[in-house]
Amino acid sequence: MPFDSLHDFVDALEKAGQLYRVTAPVDPKLEIAEITDRVVKAGGPALLFERVKNSKFPVLTNQFGTHRRMAMALDAAHLDDVAARVRKLIDLAPPGASLGEKVGAMMRLAPLANAVPKPVRNGSCQDVIEREPNLRTLPVLTTWPLDAGPFITLPLVITQDPHTKAYNVGMYRMQVYGAREAGMHWQRHKQGRAHADAWGARIPVAVAIGTEPALTYAATAPLPPMLDEFAFAGLLRGKPVELVNATTVDLKVPAEAEFVLEGYVDNADLRIEGPFGDHTGVYSLADRYPTFHVTCMTHRRNPIYAATLVGKPPMEDAWLGKATERIFLPLLQMIVPEIVDMNLPVEGGFHNLALISIRKSYPGQAKKVMNALWGLGHMMMLTRVLVIVDADVDVHDVRKTAWFVLNNLAPERDVVMMPGPVDDLDHGSYTIAYGTKIGIDATRKSAAEGYTRPWPPDMIMDPKTRALVDRRWHEYGLDRIAAMLQPDSWSGQGLR
Repeated sequence: MPFDSLHDFVDALEKAGQLYRVTAPVDPKLEIAEITDRVVKAGGPALLFERVKNSKFPVLTNQFGTHRRMAMALDAAHLDDVAARVRKLIDLAPPGASLGEKVGAMMRLAPLANAVPKPVRNGSCQDVIEREPNLRTLPVLTTWPLDAGPFITLPLVITQDPHTKAYNVGMYRMQVYGAREAGMHWQRHKQGRAHADAWGARIPVAVAIGTEPALTYAATAPLPPMLDEFAFAGLLRGKPVELVNATTVDLKVPAEAEFVLEGYVDNADLRIEGPFGDHTGVYSLADRYPTFHVTCMTHRRNPIYAATLVGKPPMEDAWLGKATERIFLPLLQMIVPEIVDMNLPVEGGFHNLALISIRKSYPGQAKKVMNALWGLGHMMMLTRVLVIVDADVDVHDVRKTAWFVLNNLAPERDVVMMPGPVDDLDHGSYTIAYGTKIGIDATRKSAAEGYTRPWPPDMIMDPKTRALVDRRWHEYGLDRIAAMLQPDSWSGQGLR
């Protein structure tokens, strides 16, 4: 069953042995981050810090930090199970002519009703209403030594288009400046920034901190503007998201959120934000961003403050990225049907490298796929390096994929240089948000693509010999040798 709140998810994690309660007193400045970093990289449990210096609220970190917990968050045993749900929705067909076909189609369409958020009159997020809010009462983390201050790292920033009334829920870090002011780091490619531009000088904003896990994930997903995150979370969890009216701004907010900050962003009030130790593994440098002014803070009676730590991979956000990889694969295949599979290696920080396998049927098809992916808006347009291989290559086996690519590559023929938008955090480009991306066509070539030599066959052992050795494995004593071998320290396998 889907979770109704972060509290429900924490309870489930504890029952599954996936939560550790830290009862020793800890400091939100650097100490919680250092503990979390060590636990994340060891594949350890979610952490609930119950005694946080200068705050009465506990802090939750690493809630998504393994494949198992990320799948649990989306009510599944495996992330590919979530992708299968998405694929079923894509395959929905219109009603047929017969009564049976009509009923069947209606039954299949029923899950789409979950995409419509459910308005409610009351929510636990408003158990306590503070009309004289103070952000410094929250246990906001300072995660790295050169950070400009404490940053809210897992905020769900809620905005609405002033013309279409469409909602957006984005995740943009927020540097706390004082009791009622924080930076709003929405970049130029983000939908929240588009809403801000449409409003002009002042935009109403609500920020939820600590929501049920499917909604938290949805806020990180690269959705097209026509699909809002409330709807997407409803589809993922198979149950509508409940929303309640905010108390001081004309916005709806998650009814079961732990905290909600209400206020407005002043686009004319630009302040220096950063530096910040970012998911790229280096500090994103200071720059000018608009300021969020808090007019009210509401929360549950016993709220949990949710936070995450980003930095050199692997980190907790690796699994948010892997969820996106699996869930959005069916959507990519709907638009670019020759795609077989995709791997976004954690080391690439989600947008620096994508390994794509395709079912190739005509010359130049890999380059066509590159252009299609770079043209897909938020989903793939910022990908710095695209590597295209044939369908029989397992892109999740990074070692074998690297072998295949490096064997097949002829740079003068296979490398595409494409100028265009890049991520604001891409420090490799000479200018901010504009640079050059690389596409590598590592597929096998034929004469139709100018390769007139015979393409060499792969070295594969004769099946009869393989079968013979399989049968005689124990007889030869090879099983005893295999048992003595230490596992390779680097398997080359992608996170799945």
